[in-house]
Amino acid sequence: MQEEIRIGRNDALIIADVQKDFLPGGALPVPRGDEIIPVLNDYIHLFETAKTKIFAIRDWHPANHVSFKPFGGPWPMHCLQDTEGAKFHPDLKLPADVIVVSKGMDPHREAYSGFDGTTLAERLREDAVSRLFVGGLATDYCVKHTVLDGLSQGFQVVLLLDATRGINVKPDDSEKAVAEMQAAGVRTAMLEDFAEPTEIPLEQPEGEASADKSLVKAATKKKARFRSRGPYRKTKIEH
Repeated sequence: MQEEIRIGRNDALIIADVQKDFLPGGALPVPRGDEIIPVLNDYIHLFETAKTKIFAIRDWHPANHVSFKPFGGPWPMHCLQDTEGAKFHPDLKLPADVIVVSKGMDPHREAYSGFDGTTLAERLREDAVSRLFVGGLATDYCVKHTVLDGLSQGFQVVLLLDATRGINVKPDDSEKAVAEMQAAGVRTAMLEDFAEPTEIPLEQPEGEASADKSLVKAATKKKARFRSRGPYRKTKIEH
């Protein structure tokens, strides 16, 4: 069992492409993509409680984008700018201060990564972020490329295995994508690997008695044991 993950002020949550067009009923639905929404909502709660940055990446394509089949690309038209399909899914509980990063706006360039043609790296560095936690859609495309680019930019990156699903044009595409990310240095984690929000240490004035800190920690741990994160925690994770 790996050491429990505690979220710090130098961490950020990156949520990729949880948009209507990538979910059931959309123009390019990821199979079982809606299963990750309640899990992502728990991650959002964790990161909000830790007072860390949350970024939501989105496809924001012009109608003549090169990735669309009418223009020689592999995909049906999806996530057109200012359309219903480009909206984040309403069940995704993004905070009011979420930082939205739009990609794929150049009609002549494909852009799977949240770093490609955006200011994401600069924003992260401005906020002194050094470790990224990435989930969303899809494992074998936008998630993979965002993770790999994050690593190449010098960030530590953790892939949230229970908060991503793949398209799997070929049956093992997502499995291969995870292996590629791991070979590049990504760490993987699931919700059960994280400390409960009440266990995340708060900033306290210097010189406060260590005994008081221990009492606070013990009390919050007791409360945390009674919180359930839902039945999806017991299901097998597939990508």
